[in-house]
Amino acid sequence: MAGYSATERPPDRGKGGLCAIHQPNLFPRLSTLAKLYAADCWVVLDDVQFARRDYQHRALLGSLPDQRQRQWLTLPTHLPRGRPTLIHEARLVDPAKSRRKVALLLRQYYGASPFWPCFREALRALLDLMQETDHADTIAETSTRLLLDLLGWRGCVVRSSTLPSRSGRSERLADLAGATGAVVYLCGTGGMHYLQPEAFRERAIEVAPFRIPTDGGPWTGAREISALWALMSYGPREVARYLRTPASGQVLRSAAAGLDDRSRPAGRRP
Repeated sequence: MAGYSATERPPDRGKGGLCAIHQPNLFPRLSTLAKLYAADCWVVLDDVQFARRDYQHRALLGSLPDQRQRQWLTLPTHLPRGRPTLIHEARLVDPAKSRRKVALLLRQYYGASPFWPCFREALRALLDLMQETDHADTIAETSTRLLLDLLGWRGCVVRSSTLPSRSGRSERLADLAGATGAVVYLCGTGGMHYLQPEAFRERAIEVAPFRIPTDGGPWTGAREISALWALMSYGPREVARYLRTPASGQVLRSAAAGLDDRSRPAGRRP
């Protein structure tokens, strides 16, 4: 099984080539953002159970002078059905208060960055949205798309709740990936522990483990803190370069090698 690295970016193959499936996260970690950036399509997993210990409504901010100085940005969230509440059913308790918290805390942490003016302009759209909706998933998804836009990502985004899929864990992921026309599914290291490759083989979809570098730079704390620290420390252009450029001295194998030899046209599968 070929591996895939955050520092590999295969040639564009159009919509549906590589697929990443991930829950909407509020200003996600760089480890998550890198996987989405590497994909041609992000399936927003919005119809699974909301988890308060996860990142759908919170982000761990790292301070610019020292990323080890950290603080949670948490948006209080109401779960209408209690623990069984699905992500797309969760609602912000006080959207106006959450909006003020986002604006003030992000400015406090990153206002001194030379890249803050650019980010502030992009953030405006999210703050405006928070005046119009209390849907926690919409806010989280928009915050992620905001960061992807800053990096110049040009992929597509669809929601799992709009796609047909079976109930089994692996079968469901395979169905969602297949619905986008994907030929490669990018799987995080955690997912590799439970994934059943047979479900993907049935759809002629390759499962590719996705890894990120561990050699510092913008990758410092990439599995722990929001990608905002990297973007505000190094700038969107430099972070995008790290995401596109193979790591120095490494020979990386692309999971997508040979995909262009396949005759299946890009597009949506039935």
